[in-house]
Amino acid sequence: MDVLVVGGGGREHALVWKLAQSKRVRKLYCAPGNAGIARHAECADISATDVDGLLRFAKDHHIDLTVVGPESPLIAGIADCFRKEGLAIFGPGASGAAIEGSKSFAKDLMSRCGVPTASYRVFDNPDAALQYIRQNPGPIVVKADGEAAGKGAIVCDDENQAADAVRAMMVERVFGRAGDRVVIEERMHGEEFSALAFVDTRDGREDISSAFLMMPASQDHKPVFDGDRGPNTGGMGAYSPVPSVTPEIEQQVAERVFKRILKGLVDEGIEYRGVLYAGMMLTEDGIRVVEFNCRFGDPEAQAVLPRLDGDLLDPLEAVALDDGGGRPHLRDLRLRWRSDACVCVVMASGGYPGSYAKGKPITGLEDAERMPNVAVFHAGTAVDDDGRLVTGGGRVLGVTAWAPSIEQAVERAYAAVGRIKFEGAHYRRDIAHRAVGCK
Repeated sequence: MDVLVVGGGGREHALVWKLAQSKRVRKLYCAPGNAGIARHAECADISATDVDGLLRFAKDHHIDLTVVGPESPLIAGIADCFRKEGLAIFGPGASGAAIEGSKSFAKDLMSRCGVPTASYRVFDNPDAALQYIRQNPGPIVVKADGEAAGKGAIVCDDENQAADAVRAMMVERVFGRAGDRVVIEERMHGEEFSALAFVDTRDGREDISSAFLMMPASQDHKPVFDGDRGPNTGGMGAYSPVPSVTPEIEQQVAERVFKRILKGLVDEGIEYRGVLYAGMMLTEDGIRVVEFNCRFGDPEAQAVLPRLDGDLLDPLEAVALDDGGGRPHLRDLRLRWRSDACVCVVMASGGYPGSYAKGKPITGLEDAERMPNVAVFHAGTAVDDDGRLVTGGGRVLGVTAWAPSIEQAVERAYAAVGRIKFEGAHYRRDIAHRAVGCK
């Protein structure tokens, strides 16, 4: 089978790395890819949002399966375009991807389906939003309704912060059209975790439990500095499993979140085929959904995929292939997950998530990769004119390690980080601190 992975970050490197281990993958491509991905796949210089270009490439190269990493092409409808042309693709169509592309759509759907989440109001007028804040001055969260690259939620301690957030989104347009509408919701307190599942609602029309297979829980670290301080980023690290997410809580997530939201999608006539990511919070009142995403998390994928004991192609093709004789089904798969813990530490450019310099030479990578049970996933790297590996983005590398315990995986990951150097390198030193008590 010839496979195309769409995207060029750390998540896509993890997908390519895992797919390259499949004996059934004949040829592996990635568009646009990056310097690390190029070691496993042939990279094509096509933007992840160039749907027409990707469609032409898939046709010209007789691609059997396309796997979409980032949310932007999914929200833009790449899966609809491919399926219309008879091409197998892993990812929801635009109507399903709206669960990430529109916070108000997701919240309204959760409300109708009885999925536990924060109370909320939706506004498309800044004056009305500001008036609501004055009348409800307590701690709240302001979210841009549209796609904002994972950075459109601002947690506010008081009325002034909330008003500033509304003005930034709706008046100053810091997130562009994503701020045409905002969702203002109660501020929840508790420990967050990520619950991901392979989903195919075609298999859930009679029994919704047949429509999804959950992956092990993981936990992301959004703030840029140790102790969960500073501005939010795309993610500074992740680990799996999460000790606080017990089998009982996983069962609650399956019953109260995935079954209900997927039944709601089926009832709405929306077919969903891909990964559904539920950002969860453990509160004093039980589990609640923070948000839904329509794709693998980044860096959660880097912490979860190494734990898959088997061929990633199995669930991907079960979801992506069209109905017909011999199509595999999620309900028939028995995915195995290694008991080892996995920890990913993100090495970022100095200044991220603000402005940062590019083109800084990276050394020590080969030394780190020679360590047992270590993989270094490239997120923002490039090759300069002299053939040197250099920094090319805010998040540069996802240094990942696995071991029998979280403590051992943390120690191994940071030992690998210590071997890699580039000017201005920044990383959190407390990834997985909730699990091991790091400071």
